Amino acid sequence: MLTKFTAAQSLEIDVAEQPIPIQHYLRQPQRLVNALVDPSRIVQLSEEIFRLKMRPLSFMSVSIQPTVDMRVWTGANGIVCLESVDCEIIGVEYINQRFSLQLKGYLYPEQSKAGTRLKGQADLKVQVDLPPPFSFMPKMIVETAGNGLLKSVLMTIQQRLLRYLLKDYQQWAISQTKNVDASGVNPDGKLLN
Repeated sequence: MLTKFTAAQSLEIDVAEQPIPIQHYLRQPQRLVNALVDPSRIVQLSEEIFRLKMRPLSFMSVSIQPTVDMRVWTGANGIVCLESVDCEIIGVEYINQRFSLQLKGYLYPEQSKAGTRLKGQADLKVQVDLPPPFSFMPKMIVETAGNGLLKSVLMTIQQRLLRYLLKDYQQWAISQTKNVDASGVNPDGKLLN
């Protein structure tokens, strides 16, 4: 039974002002990836491609462990984009051969009189040909369970961003300020006057 699951999650975070604007921080995709997933589960494959080994997930008594290759890059105006480029399911070969995952997301800073906010969106789609006994179950029950699982994955990612991203940004801005004071060079590599 070919089944599609979908979930979407938006994000808005108030950013405390730091000596260096968050746009400079967002130019470093590795830092964002480390906020999304425990760094011990990340392998950097190239400048923009990261392999993320996700925690095992249980779906209706079946345990799977997705490994997702993500492309993360910085676009115009400080927007950070991410997109899945490959996926492998560890644990059930039948599902791995009949599984596709598409994750797209973005995060960008928005300036206003009240300060800076990070805004973002993530969309996750999975298509899988489910084996028996799942194929004998009512499709609505299977889809509801799958959509709920994807939503919980996106909520976990959102919670990690809320917990780690701003704290890392603050620590990074303080360390960069100390480096600027010592070297006279700003984060863009330009000498300060």
